[in-house]
Amino acid sequence: MKTYDVAVVGGGIVGLATAWRLLEKDPRLSVVLLEKEGEAGAHQTGHNSGVIHSGLYYRPGSEKAKTCVEGGRLLLDFCRTHGVPHEICGKLVVATSEAELPRLDELARRGRENGVAGLRELGPEELRKIEPHAAGIKALHVPPTGITDYGVVAKTLARLLAERGVDVRFRAKVMTLASNASEVRIVAGGEHVAARHAVACAGLQADRVARLDGVDAGVKIVPFRGEYYKLAPGREGLVKGLLYPVPDPRFPFLGVHFTRLVGGGAEAGPNAVPALAREGYTKTSFNLFDALEEAAYPGVWRLARKHGGMALGEIYRSFWKPAFVKALQKLMPSIRSEDLVPGGAGVRAQALRRDGTLEDDFVLAPHGRIVHVLNAPSPAATASLAIGGRIAEAVSAMRG
Repeated sequence: MKTYDVAVVGGGIVGLATAWRLLEKDPRLSVVLLEKEGEAGAHQTGHNSGVIHSGLYYRPGSEKAKTCVEGGRLLLDFCRTHGVPHEICGKLVVATSEAELPRLDELARRGRENGVAGLRELGPEELRKIEPHAAGIKALHVPPTGITDYGVVAKTLARLLAERGVDVRFRAKVMTLASNASEVRIVAGGEHVAARHAVACAGLQADRVARLDGVDAGVKIVPFRGEYYKLAPGREGLVKGLLYPVPDPRFPFLGVHFTRLVGGGAEAGPNAVPALAREGYTKTSFNLFDALEEAAYPGVWRLARKHGGMALGEIYRSFWKPAFVKALQKLMPSIRSEDLVPGGAGVRAQALRRDGTLEDDFVLAPHGRIVHVLNAPSPAATASLAIGGRIAEAVSAMRG
């Protein structure tokens, strides 16, 4: 059995970007990438809204802040070099009430501290020059924000990695994962794999893969489904770029917003509905094992006690379209129910602590010969090449 230098578990954008950065650091490495689905980017990556984030929202000094700004630059370079569709269209974050103004000012402060270029605060008239159908009393213009198709980014990375000698294996679900003093042993897709080191970028299954390695992650992945509507044909022109509300700082979600798509059209959403299946993309998706595991975790009940009202509101908007439309009308009063048709959905893998606290930052956890990525929700797609660089450095340190 061949022993690889590094095995990467997970063919989402973070796993693919990690393999890419490993080879950039040392092209001589032998690398195997193991993905349980039949293609790259089948879950969070392929159900992403496509926004290239600027780094505006994140606590200065956090990994999210540092890797989002750096990763955005790297991602744009990658897209330009390899012909991946992308566009820098800018974004407006809009305050619709006096109560939101301090939070908008804090966003501007964070953005400037994080190195986001070109931030401008706008009044109502300037706001409407950029987004004629938007309403608000003040806005923050974020010029560096862009859009791409992360599914295309993932498939491009997978193709290029295979061309550079990486053994990319699909339908290779990891069943066992363990390391000893000299190597990592994996059973995936019914085959045995050996590597000197490994990286686990398992997204929605991150905590379960960590448990295979005997790691007490201290967190549980809880899924939140985000549902979108598309703007109906002929109504896409209601939004010119990206239009966002001022987010609630208690939650790691950005609120329902309007997003142009790089392939044409626009969408509105997402909500953030507690889900009963980690890989369930419909309102009726249910996985008994996932649901029971959630119900048995103390952090879920503590989170529910603290923020049950928010969760019920998200569920209500999920099943009652007029409530979803009402939330959007805060930003765009002219939007009507007939302007929206059902769109897709994604599931966010969010790490939750036992005390009911949502993990706010990216979490990398080295254990023996394996680096586990335990929390990589948004903006991980934007930051993926920077996160991959951090992981490549950690693997290099392990190799000595």
